[in-house]
Amino acid sequence: MHGDTNCVKEEESLTAHPIRPQLTPFQFCRSLFLSLFSTFALSISLAQYQVPLLDRSKNTHRDRGSNCNCNQTLMMGQLQEKLLSLYKSRWLVFVAAMWLQSWAGIGYLFGSISPVIKSSLNYNQKQLAVLGVAKDLGDCVGFLTGVLCEILPIWGALLVGASLNLVGYGWVWLVVTYRVPTLPLWAMCILIFVGTNGETYFNTVSLVSCVQNFPKSRGPVVGILKGFAGLSGAILTQIYALLHSPDHASLLFMVAVGPALVAIGLMFLVRPVGGHKQVRPSDGKCFTFVYGVCLLLAAYLFGVMVVQDLIEVNETVVTIFTGILLLILIVPIIIPISLTFDPEHKHAEEEVLLPGTQNKEPGKSHLDSDEVILSEVEDEKPKEVDLLPASERQKRIAHLQSRLLQAAAEGAVRVKRRRGPHRGEDFTLTQALIKADFWLLFISMVLGSGSGLTVIDNLGQMSQSLGYDNAHIFVSMISIWNFLGRVGGGYISELVVRDHVYPRPTALAVFQLVMTIGHLFIGMGWPGSMYVGTLLVGLGYGAHWAIVPATASELFGLRNFGALYNFITLANPVGTLVFSSLIASTIYDSEAEKQAHNGRHHPLNIGSMMLRLQDVNESLKCEGSICFFLTSIIMAGFCIVAAGLCMVLVFRTRIVYANLYGKSSTSRLR
Repeated sequence: MHGDTNCVKEEESLTAHPIRPQLTPFQFCRSLFLSLFSTFALSISLAQYQVPLLDRSKNTHRDRGSNCNCNQTLMMGQLQEKLLSLYKSRWLVFVAAMWLQSWAGIGYLFGSISPVIKSSLNYNQKQLAVLGVAKDLGDCVGFLTGVLCEILPIWGALLVGASLNLVGYGWVWLVVTYRVPTLPLWAMCILIFVGTNGETYFNTVSLVSCVQNFPKSRGPVVGILKGFAGLSGAILTQIYALLHSPDHASLLFMVAVGPALVAIGLMFLVRPVGGHKQVRPSDGKCFTFVYGVCLLLAAYLFGVMVVQDLIEVNETVVTIFTGILLLILIVPIIIPISLTFDPEHKHAEEEVLLPGTQNKEPGKSHLDSDEVILSEVEDEKPKEVDLLPASERQKRIAHLQSRLLQAAAEGAVRVKRRRGPHRGEDFTLTQALIKADFWLLFISMVLGSGSGLTVIDNLGQMSQSLGYDNAHIFVSMISIWNFLGRVGGGYISELVVRDHVYPRPTALAVFQLVMTIGHLFIGMGWPGSMYVGTLLVGLGYGAHWAIVPATASELFGLRNFGALYNFITLANPVGTLVFSSLIASTIYDSEAEKQAHNGRHHPLNIGSMMLRLQDVNESLKCEGSICFFLTSIIMAGFCIVAAGLCMVLVFRTRIVYANLYGKSSTSRLR
């Protein structure tokens, strides 16, 4: 019977599409391997020759510039120098990373591609849920990603991510369109895992490169990049609507090919470029401009969603909508171009390193310098020394160091080196895992983001239990609030550390208290409370992904930030396992069984008997605010616990942030 169904589907597929030769798995692997190998070889050759070519162009300009008889040659040399400066601009890297992140959130599209997988392969809801688990694991398991990002060059890590994305979802597309034989469920899970795991490479490369390029603006950078990743689902859906293809498998093809092509096209742009040497007074205005673009993008996408949901739009309107969307995405390129061709650009570059910037940057280890740090200095210095201005603090520490060295030379004390890095220096993942600060941050992330993701995953059932017919409007709204939470969380946390010199987890605690109120609104089930609850929970959940990675980079350094970040992402599956699988689903089923049991005691009639016979095989449904009331109360309580853990971390790290962002510091530029 199953074979007959496949034959019918193959005939329908052949009638809908031109006849194409069938590829065996061996032929597909061979052709895919050859194409990836050629791409890899080309990438190596480009990486090998790109720097010499750039240096050669610079030398050519120097030689030609000596000959002032040819103005055209001189102008060409100046243009080449400007283009080289543009290529090395940290703002160009940031804009390229935003574009990359716009295609990196392919996991958010699983709800759009799962129906075609279900219908083509005759999967039931349980089998589709298994594929969803594989997708979540691929999106969060990034241990190998962190390791490879430390070993491979940045472009190599992007190439690996593009290959995984192409192989995973490319093969799924071939299976769904009957171009290769159907695979068992476990093999499909592996393909979904591999395809989604490519997203972790895009995220890690973008964050590592930009955080290193903007060490003094980690909150805004992380928030903006994670915000674009969260909006990528809406962006890709709008681009797919432009194709106007009746074949829903085309979206799966775009998911397989689109991110891979974008990653390969940008793999030589997204990289560390020594951005800490490019600090300019105009950086604050540049970030304000980017924030304006982000708000415009969020408002525009929200408006497009509402219009397309309320009225039927034709192909011309969809084309206009998509064109405006692409224009908004391209607008940030104005920043690196204007900075590069600014007449004051050269003068600004000569003064990028202000006197205060020679001090230690957040996350920069003193182990790279020739200075010997003695554990006795840290142990013997008074606590008030850490609160002194930077110049005075260095004098006091140097004086104490000289006294200890003199005493050690006379045999009065025994000097020994400290063990392991201190807060704010470069930790390995193993060193961070034995620190209480790391676990305070991680557990707070599990409780906060886990409860928020539980609401996102159960929005359909929550809205239906409260009597709302259109659950998709809440899904669309919370994606926008999630984006604004990521962008706003980065901005607000940066104000907290720079203007008030409070530790960054202070902002995280505030957002977790906001989530507490949101959970209470959802649990009460008042009229309109679902809108307020999704707003507050979406903002709080998004803020976690801007504040926590930035905090980790400040407390545990930048050198191994990729491994640290990918471990932190495990907070999502751990949190959903606890809140969604163990708490929310158990309470929901219990309340549904109570309602079904109470219904059995009602007087029977022929109509009710027929309805029960019809619903025997259907899953139980719960109605009313009682379905998620207890779950919401529990999650609100855990958000309060998470905020308490953040305040403990604030108390433990207040001196570190005073050293890094104290108002006495002479470097207040972004």
